[in-house]
Amino acid sequence: MQHKNIGSAQCPIARSLAQVGEWWSLLIIRDAMHGLCRFDEFQKSLDIAPNMLTRRLNALVEAELLDKQPYSTRPLRYEYKLTAKGRELSPVLLTLLTWGNKYAAPEGECIQLADTRTGVIAQPVLVDKVSGREITEQDFMLIAGPAASDTMQQRLQHYQHQKIKHELFAANTAIAEENQK
Repeated sequence: MQHKNIGSAQCPIARSLAQVGEWWSLLIIRDAMHGLCRFDEFQKSLDIAPNMLTRRLNALVEAELLDKQPYSTRPLRYEYKLTAKGRELSPVLLTLLTWGNKYAAPEGECIQLADTRTGVIAQPVLVDKVSGREITEQDFMLIAGPAASDTMQQRLQHYQHQKIKHELFAANTAIAEENQK
């Protein structure tokens, strides 16, 4: 089966998924963030087939998320360390952790994020660096950036119109329900 190349799409989400969207990749990044760096460490942690691990490690090196350095010459063995670009995926993984604890953990939270100084359990949220406000679907929207193509601008305008239409429908429905009481 031939997969569509989403890496050339003019969408930062699609381009990001082209680099890290395969689930093994994010698990390798997760393990690298926790200090694993050798092939056998990743293989043991993930219980992944060697050929799959080799492909994913090579792809992460090619995407400049991991750096590959030899640690032994006889036999030749490599360590894989996160690059700055790879370390910047940390908030993405913490967001997935938070979402997973909320929606994909029927048994309850098995991993939590704690403040290293106080031990207090953190409740991560996405905030705007400028205003400090939590980013919510209601208060923020996607707009075209300076490099947006005409197609991307049209797509984002369509999203904005759809959002407004749905918000108006919801408001009208709420008013109608209130009037019926």
